[in-house]
Amino acid sequence: MFIGIAAALLAGTMLGLYALPGKYTSDFEEENKWSLFFILTMFVVPLISTFALMKGVGSIYSGIDSGILITMIVSSFLWGVGVMMWGKAIDHIGLSLGFSLFIGTVILVGSILPLGIAISKGQSLPSTPAMIAILSGIAIVLFGVLSNGRAGLAREADEVALKAAEGSDADDESSKPKSYALGILIAVFGGLLATGFNVAYTYGAGPLGDAVEANGNPGWMTAMAVMLPVFLSGGVVMTFYFLFQLSKRQVWGNFKTPSFGKNFVLIFIMAFFHYAASAMYAFAADSLGANGPVVVYAIFNTTCLVVAVVSGILTGEWAKASPAARRWLYTGLACMVVGVLVLAFGQTLDQKPVETAANVSIQSDLINSGI
Repeated sequence: MFIGIAAALLAGTMLGLYALPGKYTSDFEEENKWSLFFILTMFVVPLISTFALMKGVGSIYSGIDSGILITMIVSSFLWGVGVMMWGKAIDHIGLSLGFSLFIGTVILVGSILPLGIAISKGQSLPSTPAMIAILSGIAIVLFGVLSNGRAGLAREADEVALKAAEGSDADDESSKPKSYALGILIAVFGGLLATGFNVAYTYGAGPLGDAVEANGNPGWMTAMAVMLPVFLSGGVVMTFYFLFQLSKRQVWGNFKTPSFGKNFVLIFIMAFFHYAASAMYAFAADSLGANGPVVVYAIFNTTCLVVAVVSGILTGEWAKASPAARRWLYTGLACMVVGVLVLAFGQTLDQKPVETAANVSIQSDLINSGI
């Protein structure tokens, strides 16, 4: 049990910190930083990890139905756009808001989606106590997302007022803060699109899981088997987007900076943390047995949210914000943490077979990550 809980804490910490090294790159524009990050996290790290850790990779993928693969690829394109928007949101509104709004949206949709699927297929819904807990958790998380949005707008107003008081040149592009309203919109819409991973997992986890175990791999590696085509497909979208952006902004030359070596190391750490958080999540859920997915769901999401918000505060993102803006931020964080715990509790009220519980939890929550 200790190993599983430690793995869940580590997974949440890695995801909460994954974007932090990007604050310390030098001579890179956003396009340079994120294009290199997505090449590493979508192609390099998944390919190396999969072939280094998983047995029979060729056999696992050769037997998958083409219809399932196409569905996974299409939904992965949407996920890729969502994760790309997450990066843009972080640049607009910082780690604290970027994480809490994006992941809060994913948690909301990931909790509502299974209910909608059950209704559309005529399946039985959770019991009344479980439904009450789930809906209560959704409402609390939603209030947390709205509170964080309010915190972002309040922080923007504070920064604008401070600049006006200091007599900053309003026409100086470098002195203009990025629109928080736009950043909030990007984070929320990116979170909606990122649930494309859930769709890919729903369709691919069954056949790939069977193939993974048939080739002598542990069950948690099903997550890695699903992640490879998802990451590769999503990476194609990001590659074309950033090729266009690098050319449009004419910032290809920034890669020639003397700081490239340092930047590469920092961005590789980002890529490793981003990918490893999802794999570690799956390992933790598998390690804790029947209730593992539910326990890990709560630990992973609360750890990720707290770490991201605290790291943003420690790096000065809220140094110019008023006490009122910070109260909205803390209220939003508290609501999302409580909401996640209530959702996890609701999942424990209806006992399900181990395999079913694990599949439902991971498909809904693995990429809360983002993942």
